Amino acid sequence: MIQARDVIAFGWNALKGYRTRTILMLIAMTIGVAAVLMLTALGEGARRYVRNEFASLGTNLVIILPGRSETAGVGLGTMIGATPRDLTLDDVQALTRNSQITRIAPMNVGTAEISWGGRKREVPVLGSTHELLQIRHWEMAQGSFLPKGDWNRPTAVCVIGANVRNQIFGPHAALGQWIRLGENRYRVIGIMGSEGRSIGVDVQDVVIIPVAAAQQLFNVSSLFRVLIEAKTRAAIPKVIKFTEDTIQARHQGEKDVTVITQDAVLATFDRILGTLTYAVGGIAAISLAVAGILIMNVMLIAVSQRTAEIGLLKALGASGRTIQILILVEALLLSLLGGVVGLVIGELGAWGIRAAFPQMQAYPPDWAIFASMIVAIVTGAVFSLLPARKAARLDPVLALSRR
Repeated sequence: MIQARDVIAFGWNALKGYRTRTILMLIAMTIGVAAVLMLTALGEGARRYVRNEFASLGTNLVIILPGRSETAGVGLGTMIGATPRDLTLDDVQALTRNSQITRIAPMNVGTAEISWGGRKREVPVLGSTHELLQIRHWEMAQGSFLPKGDWNRPTAVCVIGANVRNQIFGPHAALGQWIRLGENRYRVIGIMGSEGRSIGVDVQDVVIIPVAAAQQLFNVSSLFRVLIEAKTRAAIPKVIKFTEDTIQARHQGEKDVTVITQDAVLATFDRILGTLTYAVGGIAAISLAVAGILIMNVMLIAVSQRTAEIGLLKALGASGRTIQILILVEALLLSLLGGVVGLVIGELGAWGIRAAFPQMQAYPPDWAIFASMIVAIVTGAVFSLLPARKAARLDPVLALSRR
C-alpha cells in the first residue's frame, strides 16, 4: 500500500530536482494569487472609503434632488443637478415647520475666481447655511462658520478651506480680510479645519458663502440640492413623506423632486463597487488559468524527460493509478506552495496600497483569500490530469529504453 508520506516526499524531491522549472511555475501561480488579492483589496478599499464618506454625513440624512427619479434619479442628470423644475429657498423654508426635522441645509455649487492682493485662482464655491457645519460634522480651524439669519439675505461673508488660505494669503492673516469672488466682495470670517470631500469637492479647496449670496453670484434662483437631518432614524419615513407632500402642494400638485436617503445611495454604491470587486477578482483569476496551462505544458515536458524514471517505477510494480497520483501530488504541492507565496505577496501588496493611500482601507476580503487558494489548487490538479494520464499509460519497457 502506497504511503502518503512517501508520495509527498517523492513529489517534493521531484520539484527540488528541477529547480528552474519549479521556480517558473511557482512564479506563475504566485502572480495569479497575488493579483487576485491586490485587485480585490483595491475594490474593497474603494467600497469602505465610500461607506466612510457617507458615514461622515451622519446616519439620519435625507437628500432632496430637483427632478423626478424617472427622469433624473441618482444618475448623471442628478449628479450634475439637472433641474426640470426649480427647487427654491421658499420651498425649503416651508419644510422647517416639521418637528421631526432637526436641521436643513440648502445648497448651491459653482466655481468662481478668487482674488486677493494680486493672487488669483479658480475655486469651487459652495453656497449654504449655518446648519451645514453640523450636518456634515465639519470642524473649524479658525474663526466661525456662516452666521445664522435670513436665508434670503446675501450676506457678504465667506469661509475658506485651508488650501485656499495658504495659496491666497500665504504668511498673511486671512481672518477679516476682504476677498473678491467674481465681481463680488466677501469678508473672510472662518477657515475650515476638516479634510475630505463633499459632493466631489475637497473641503480644503472650497470657499463657502451664504446660499443667497451664491444664487446672486451665479445668477440662479434654483437650488442644487437640500440636506435634511431627521431627529431619529425612525423619523426618516415621516420626514420623506412630509417633504414630498409639502413640495408637491407648493408645485401645483406635481411630484417634481426626488427624495432619497443616505442608506439608499450607499446601497447603490455598495452594489456597484461590490460587483466591481467581483469583476476585477475574476479578471485576475484568469492569470491562475494561465498558470494552470503553464503547469500542464511543463508537466507534459517533464513526463517526456522522465520516461526512464516512470518506466522504472512501473517495472518495480507501480500501477498506472500510482503514477497518476505521484504526478498529481507533485502539481498540487506546486500549486499549494505558489498559492501560499502568492498570499504573502498579495497581503504585502495590499499593505503597500494602505501605506500609500491611508484613506483606502484596502484589505483583501476573506472570500478572495479562500477562493484564490481553492482556484490555485483546483487549477493545478485539473491541468495536471493530462500529463498524469500520459505518464500512467507509458509502457515500462519502452519507457526504460526512453522510447
